[in-house]
Amino acid sequence: MRFSPRKVGSGEGKAVVFRSKLKWVGLFGLVLSAISLLIHFLLAGYSVGFAVSDFKSSITIFSWRPIFSDRVNFSAANALYKRNWGSVKQLKGIQPYANPRGDYVAPSRSNGYIFVRIQGGFHEIRNSICDVVVIARFLNATLVIPEVQSTTSSKGISTEFKSFAYIYNEDEFMAVLDRDIQIVKTLPKDLKGARRKKEIPSFKVPKSASLSFYLHHVLPVLNKHLVVELVVPDGGCLQALLPPHHEEYQRLRCRVAFHALKFRDEVQELATKILYRLRASARPFIAYDPGMTRDALAYHGCAELFQDVHTELIQHKRAWMLKRNIVKGNLSIDSMAQHRNGLCPLMPEEIGILLGSYGYSWDTIIYLSGGEVFGGQKKLIPLHAMFENVVDRTSLSLPWELDKIYGREANLVDKVPKISIQMKLGKKPGAWKTSGPRPRPLPPPPPRQKYPYNIEGWWGWVAESDNEPESTVIELRTNAHKLLWEAIDYTICVEADVFIPGFDRDGKGNPNFASLVMGHRLYLSASSKTFRIDRKEIAILIDEIRDNFYKPNRTWMKLVRRNLRKNMVDGLEQEAKNLKPLSFLSFPVPECSCLQKTVEEPSSRNASSRNASTISFQSTLHNFLGSIQSCPLEMDVQALKKGYEDDLNGNDDDLDAPGSPSSLNQFMETEGEVEAGNNKEETQLEDQEELEGGER
Repeated sequence: MRFSPRKVGSGEGKAVVFRSKLKWVGLFGLVLSAISLLIHFLLAGYSVGFAVSDFKSSITIFSWRPIFSDRVNFSAANALYKRNWGSVKQLKGIQPYANPRGDYVAPSRSNGYIFVRIQGGFHEIRNSICDVVVIARFLNATLVIPEVQSTTSSKGISTEFKSFAYIYNEDEFMAVLDRDIQIVKTLPKDLKGARRKKEIPSFKVPKSASLSFYLHHVLPVLNKHLVVELVVPDGGCLQALLPPHHEEYQRLRCRVAFHALKFRDEVQELATKILYRLRASARPFIAYDPGMTRDALAYHGCAELFQDVHTELIQHKRAWMLKRNIVKGNLSIDSMAQHRNGLCPLMPEEIGILLGSYGYSWDTIIYLSGGEVFGGQKKLIPLHAMFENVVDRTSLSLPWELDKIYGREANLVDKVPKISIQMKLGKKPGAWKTSGPRPRPLPPPPPRQKYPYNIEGWWGWVAESDNEPESTVIELRTNAHKLLWEAIDYTICVEADVFIPGFDRDGKGNPNFASLVMGHRLYLSASSKTFRIDRKEIAILIDEIRDNFYKPNRTWMKLVRRNLRKNMVDGLEQEAKNLKPLSFLSFPVPECSCLQKTVEEPSSRNASSRNASTISFQSTLHNFLGSIQSCPLEMDVQALKKGYEDDLNGNDDDLDAPGSPSSLNQFMETEGEVEAGNNKEETQLEDQEELEGGER
């Protein structure tokens, strides 16, 4: 049977055409996919550096989806804006002035080298670096760039950075302090070899040692061996309060902390980016540091504030501290009594109630600081419910941006040792059969096998041992990363429009991260709004509304506003009494400040109340500042010019102008609108009474 050649050729031609059409369709699909991917990449790259100008729509910035109200007026002339975001007028005259005064000679011929190893967290490292610079100046010694133990290469971090340079800029540090002390990056070769062989003398310096200790114990050894090693274990190796004739050393501390200690470029760049993204909406923001670390909660006996598994973790840590005499007292402490006495942190929901009562609306931007919030997101849920725009560094940065500041790091894997099951039978099966007449007891069951997940988490080591578990390599690396996270948070908290701390003590009873931030803000811009909370008074006020926590009455909110505003100035006296003896950087005035002349008010409105307030303030100022020096003439001229411009723009005495919203109900929209309509006259009367009540 023969087939027609013509028909076969026609069928093959159709098949070829069909296949060619499929190829064109596939090619067209690939081109469309490539174009779509290109557009997505362009949009993604554009959104990274995109400055959002209109936040009324739902625009997502990284994982932050800001939601704002149109009703808030951010005009500088608005009374509510002045109350919430304006500066503290009574402190405008205090200006930073840490320059040397009088006869201050440059460093002369060195007596030898001081090599320092520093241990501790971010705030302890910062305090210690300032102290060792002062000690080097006092002993007329050459300081080797300090070694920060938490950032050595043995902790699994990148080899691109060495110790001190992991956080701070070495070149900037050396340049700023060039006229104060001699600084070198490493020891000379001969001394470096002697240090490796442990042949150089070493001192484990006690905390808050006096200058006489270094004069009588360290200096003779330095003169003999030309090098000494100082080990600083607890953060701070020099007493905070120095005699008046050593005031220049206090100003040197300020130059180190506030001018020489600049973060390395990668860290500073990311912090600047996050600040830019926070301010992209053209709105001010609040920085909040909870201060809720496990060590601090254990030290101060605040375990029962949690009422969950975290209570057991805190108690375990406190038992560990008691065994090592880190803390004194009993294991079980009435946490509520501690809270009422102001010895425990304010919980995030309590901070939210205070901010809402002061007058901050539900759409206020709140930047959450701190490397650790003990209790996790569960404790932050109430704050997120009250305020829509609660953000942190992770929601304002990309993963690769955080990876960039870490540098190139090797992949680490924690190898959990396998636990062998030891089958310990009292008798062998053969002996069991011939052991005597029945009944006989059954053989003991084999021990239960322990899998790795049984010993990795807290549920394993809390039950197994009274000691804290040894840190793994990954945990050591994470601790080093936390220093970088806190460096970013520190920069943002210092630059924030408003700062509010949840707690001001660490796990050793010393001033913590938040205290350093408040000290830096006091030095850099004393008039910037910083809430100095009297936790004891606030705890009493909060206990009054426990039964109606989220709907406080207007009288209670007025008391809260009055208390918070009063302590912005009066709280300085408590800080000078409680924090400064433990850490000079937490309260660097008056040694590092000067008092500027301010322009007189052109308007005579409320003149008598202003004069009374001024007299009261000057009395308070003298109590905690003592005899503060006047600023140089050139600084006074600039202040007079700036003060006159501020007065032309309006004063900020009318903190509670009539009709200005000032209640927690601002972020409870529905109830706020109803109450504002029904109680408008009552609001005006109360605000007028509060204004005339002599408040600052």
